[in-house]
Amino acid sequence: MIAQIPWWVLLVIAFTLFSGYMAFRANRDEYQLNQRYIEQEGQKYMDRIQEEKEKREQQRVSGT
Repeated sequence: MIAQIPWWVLLVIAFTLFSGYMAFRANRDEYQLNQRYIEQEGQKYMDRIQEEKEKREQQRVSGT
């Protein structure tokens, strides 16, 4: 059955599968990169909230 299929058709199928695999890999890597970026930005936000909380606490203590 496979012996009757021209070699170039098999080559096209192989490259199509390879292209799909590479697209999947690129998509997965981009997702992981985005998740790391989101985590970093979230940490910056939480740090700013903590700093503001400490600043307000310091003002409250020194103000009374």
